[in-house]
Order: sequence, then C-alpha cells, then structure tokens
Amino acid sequence: MENSTRTTQVLVVDDEQDLRDGAERILTRLGCDVFKASRGDEGLDIIKKENEIAIVLLDMKMPGMDGMEVLRRIKDMDKEILVIVITGYATLETAIEAMKIGAYDFISKPYEPEQLRIVVRRAREKLELKREAEQIEEKRRKTLLDLDAEKSRIHTIIESLPNGVVVTNPEGRVMLMNPSFRLHLGIDKSIGTGKHIDTYISDKALCNLIVEISQGRHVDFNDIPTYELLLPNNKYLMARGRPVLGDKRECLGAVVNFMDISAMKTLEQLKSEFVAKVSHELRSPLSTIHEQLALVLKEFVGVKSEDDQHMLSRAKEKTRGLISLIGDLLDLSRIESGIVVQEPKQVSLADLLKDIVDFLGTRAENKRQSLTLEAPDDPIPIIKADPIALESIFGNLIANAVNYTQDGGAIRVKIEYTGINIRVLVIDNGFGIEERHLDKIFDRFYRVKNDKTRYITGTGLGLPIVKGLVDSMGGFIDVESTFGKGTVFTVIIPVKN
Repeated sequence: MENSTRTTQVLVVDDEQDLRDGAERILTRLGCDVFKASRGDEGLDIIKKENEIAIVLLDMKMPGMDGMEVLRRIKDMDKEILVIVITGYATLETAIEAMKIGAYDFISKPYEPEQLRIVVRRAREKLELKREAEQIEEKRRKTLLDLDAEKSRIHTIIESLPNGVVVTNPEGRVMLMNPSFRLHLGIDKSIGTGKHIDTYISDKALCNLIVEISQGRHVDFNDIPTYELLLPNNKYLMARGRPVLGDKRECLGAVVNFMDISAMKTLEQLKSEFVAKVSHELRSPLSTIHEQLALVLKEFVGVKSEDDQHMLSRAKEKTRGLISLIGDLLDLSRIESGIVVQEPKQVSLADLLKDIVDFLGTRAENKRQSLTLEAPDDPIPIIKADPIALESIFGNLIANAVNYTQDGGAIRVKIEYTGINIRVLVIDNGFGIEERHLDKIFDRFYRVKNDKTRYITGTGLGLPIVKGLVDSMGGFIDVESTFGKGTVFTVIIPVKN
C-alpha cells in the first residue's frame, strides 16, 4: 500500500517537540504528508483547515485540552479519521477507554520507529481497503442478500482484515464472515453461513444484541454499546456492531467487528494487582502512624503549645486521609476485577436507608442541618442485592450531601417505587456544581474546588466507586445541579423478580 499514488495526510499532536519531529521523519519516508501540532486546539484547527487529514497520532497527556477531549471532538468533526492514541503503560486504562470511544489503535511510549511504521501502515491499509469497498458500493448497491453474488469482488478485502467481521440479515442469520472471525471464535471450517448467529456464538446476551442491531432497534449509532466477550484461555474480544441501512434508511442487517483485546486486559489486570499489593503494604504502617499520633495528642493535651497541637492534628488528619485513599483504591480494584464483596441477599432498601440517615444524622446535627428520609406509604419491595455495595453507594452520596451543604442547610433522601425500578434521590440545597464540572465528577480523583469546597477533605474516588457499584448492579445514576442552589443525585436500582 505504501506505493499508492494517493498521498496520506497525517497529523501528529504531541506536546513534546522531539517526538513530533521524530514522527515526521519516519512518516515522511513512508510517503506521508505530515502536519504537526503541540496542543489539542491547534490540532483541531489544522483538521478544519486541511479537510484531507486521514490519520491522527494523538498524545493522551497534554497540557490544556487533554487527548480524550480532542478525540471526542475529532469524532464529532469526522468519524472517518483514524485516530492512533499515544500513551504510556501507566495510562493503559485511558487507551482502552479511547478505543471504546472510537480510536483506531494505540501505541505506547516510548516507541521504536518500527512500531510507529507498523501501526501507520496498518491504518493506511484500512483506508485503502475502505476506499476500495466504497468504489464497489458505488458501482452496485444491493441488499445484504446479494452478498453471496458479490463475494468474488469483496472476498479479498474481507479476508485481509485483521479483526473478525460477521454480517447478518434482519433475522439475525449470518450472511458473511471472514477467516479472522472463525479463528477468534474457534468455528470449524465445515460450518457455513446461513445459520442463526447463536450457532456461531454461545453468549446469549451478545447474540441478543446483534439481533437487535440487525432489526434496527438501535436508531442512534452512539447508543449502541460495545460488548466484551470472554472466551476460553482468558481470551477477550470486544464486539462493536452497526446496522446496515438501505437507500430508504431501512435496516438490512448488521455488521459486527470483533477486536482481540486480550493483551490490554492482561495489562489492566496487572495494574489492578499492583494497586492492590501496594495499597495493602501501605495501609498497615499508615494505620500504626495514625494510632501513634492519636496517642501523642492524647498524652500531651495542655502540655504542648497550640501550634504543636495544630501540627500534630493536621498530621493525624492527613494520615487518616491517606488511609481512606488506600481503602478507596482497593474498592476500585475489586470493582474492576469483578469481585463482589458479599453474595446478594434479600435487602430492604428502605430500612437500609433509614439506618444510614440515622447514622449520619449526628454529623448533620453538628452542622445544624436537617437530614430526612421520605418514603411512600405503600411498602417498597425487597430486592436481592449486595448490602455492603448498597451501603457504600448511599453512604457516599448522603455523606457528600452533608459535606457539601452549608451549615443550616437541608438534605432529603427520597425513595420511590415505579413498578419496575426503585428510585432513590439524594437532594440538597448546598453549594451546587457548575455545569462545566458535571460530566467529570465520576472521573477518578476529580474534585470540584472553589472558595467554598477547597477545604473539604476527600479522595476524589467516592463517586467513581458509587458509579462502578451502580453499574455492576445493572442500575443507573444521574446528577442534576444548579451552582449555589443545590444538587440532586438520582440512583435507579432494578427490581429483579
């Protein structure tokens, strides 16, 4: 493909000049036209002006606008641009998230010239294959039922793709699959096309999703979820499906792409194990220091000066914060690993909320706040769930409401039953959250800081833990807030019969 007469325009967005210049030298030798930008906004301007940028090499960690935001904006501008994210091993989770958003591939820093050449060659090959496929489509537009007649024309293109590809009709029957799909799923060569998707894939949930896409139930492409499939020998595939639409926008079936993400999952597991090990090693000595500081403060009350007392109190407070941070990191590690703290049990959510409100009532009273629980007259159904996870979810949300509401404020916890779900609202009239922060508050270590909140201690991990636990239960969490007037967190927990 490198000898193609069509020149590929590549944009390199990286705040390190040496890496930009090095990438330019390598890509120029491949016959690419190279553009460079040191910041995300500068790169977006180049894309707007040039209109022919086909590949973007994007650093994830840059000052100002970070790589993830740049990626989202590129996809909003042109979904056809292939974005190759540049990341270090320490930010592997970011790379995985970028792939889910729509990044084509990733390369880790520091990289060798040959690594860069390989990943760019692969992207150029994908572009060339796409152009060939578009040319074929322009010559003859037919329904997916005509794919068998067109195999001689597209067979080479489909077979050359490194990812698994399967095409279904509106009934969920497989009309086409490439060798990579057979290889990934371990499908025998004797099994041909024409059978229902569940003949080839044993995962019922994935089969149901593919059938839904084939039947056009997902109108908005952005609403179609990706699906991670675990195969024997710890092999992970990420499936991403899209409906195939006819001339009249009718759904003709689905195309599903299967990407092998086993290596990324392995590194993610190693990272989680590392976090857990380091956290365990740190918690014990920090707990000892915390206890010793408490003992020192107790013994020297009235002996040491006020400055000494204040210094020791601050040290004790900081060690308690570090212990809390380590506990949050361990909780996140367990959530990521899919480890349930406790087996699901029969839980009365109304009683659990009453216990949490009673427990945190003293803290609210110390701030002259009212903390109330509102429940309907009709009984709330008993649910089967992990009680420890529920305590963590609502304990975090209600404690946050107390912390981020001014003295004399009001916090209401409201529970409702809709017939299908249980909805819990945590409502306060506190400091509120500015709109620009709302889409980031569930990010790890992200904390809203202003004149009213900067002295409130916290790890920035409470809300990520809450969202992780809610997601693991198949629930939903949302937030609405008006700065200076208050915040409402809504948690929806499904009632499973």
